[in-house]
Amino acid sequence: MKKRIAVDMDEVLADFSGTSLKLMNEYAGTNFTKKDLEGKKIMDLFPNDLEYFFEKIQERDYFRTFPVIEGSQDVLHRLSEHYEIMVATAAMEVPNSFDAKYDWLREHFPFLNPSLFVFCGDKKVIHADYLIDDNINQLQSFTGRGVMLEAPNNVNIDYDVKMKNWNEVEKYFMKMNG
Repeated sequence: MKKRIAVDMDEVLADFSGTSLKLMNEYAGTNFTKKDLEGKKIMDLFPNDLEYFFEKIQERDYFRTFPVIEGSQDVLHRLSEHYEIMVATAAMEVPNSFDAKYDWLREHFPFLNPSLFVFCGDKKVIHADYLIDDNINQLQSFTGRGVMLEAPNNVNIDYDVKMKNWNEVEKYFMKMNG
């Protein structure tokens, strides 16, 4: 029986911060970069524009527009030969995102089983051996083995298994597979 890897979506498979930063820079007339976002959330850079930001992310297709995080497709495809892969996204924070996230996953990760897409809040409900996520809170509540993927929001956070990119993720899991 294959071990199961749960994979977060935003900042792990989909570039939420890059898309959101571009949107907010255009709206506010600023030129913030991902470097400016390190250790922060998008809301920290645009405290006066939160109403606009929250309005935009509630739009049905907002989560449909994200670029794919480099390497995630190829690595997950290869890992799916050795592991059962599921996607666990904390979509409860933005319930209007369900359709867009599902469509985005089907388009960019057609090799994944859609019956293993889980739209949840707290990932402690996920039954998997591993969780790849960028959010320290989700990793801490998860009952299996957490793997943090580096993203702007967590660059200053120490975690015992932290990967910089999908190539490192692949090496880790192929080594774990023996």
